[in-house]
Amino acid sequence: MLQVRNLMLFYENMLAINNVNLQAGPGQIIGVFGANSAGKSSLMYAISGIILDIQKKETMKGGERITVLGEISFGGADITRLEPSERARRGIVLCPERRRIFPESTGRENLKIGGYLATPAQAKQTLDYVLEIFPPLADRRVLHRAGGFLSGGEQQMLAIGRALMAQPKLLLLDEPLMGLSPLIQYSLVEAVKQIREQTGISILIAEQYARPILPIIDYGYIIENGSTVLEGTGAELMDNPDVQSAYFGL
Repeated sequence: MLQVRNLMLFYENMLAINNVNLQAGPGQIIGVFGANSAGKSSLMYAISGIILDIQKKETMKGGERITVLGEISFGGADITRLEPSERARRGIVLCPERRRIFPESTGRENLKIGGYLATPAQAKQTLDYVLEIFPPLADRRVLHRAGGFLSGGEQQMLAIGRALMAQPKLLLLDEPLMGLSPLIQYSLVEAVKQIREQTGISILIAEQYARPILPIIDYGYIIENGSTVLEGTGAELMDNPDVQSAYFGL
């Protein structure tokens, strides 16, 4: 489904992504793990196409020069230069780091905004599903409250729900566990498993908190300073001494 080949991303002379190769098949959960500033968000921006918008804005204001090299294909088609809006129409949907919900809009309004690519029937069906898989959002006191007044966990559920409303074939989750309690992290990981099992959506998770995510992935990549330093199945990574030392404290 997704193929990333020899991807390189420069911010001026700083190399953010260094010759990364990655793939995600239909219905797979793929993990990308690394410390803060390892290049995970830059990778997600490149796959979603948002980096092209950032590149245009920087060019227009005479700011930072951004260069993207390599190839990204989705569904057998080259999408390397495709606009992010067209990638979304093809099914690549990003749930960004730090949630970025609309704080003045209610939970329901945030979800409806996410359904701009859906038919009315799809929007209704997906909304019902989001409220089922994230029970806290079904509470009227949460659903009709401004997003900025929701807890961090509720905001993250809302952000993932909003992304699901866009009818993704490939769901990109950027740091979904950031700033959340272990209990909420566990709840979100279980929800991600359920989404894959029930919908067949492919899910790519970029996360520095690898420990809760590693057991559910089909395949994973560990990146440092923008480069892939290790890859393998979830079981292979969990059995690797370096991974155990870095993420499990063993």
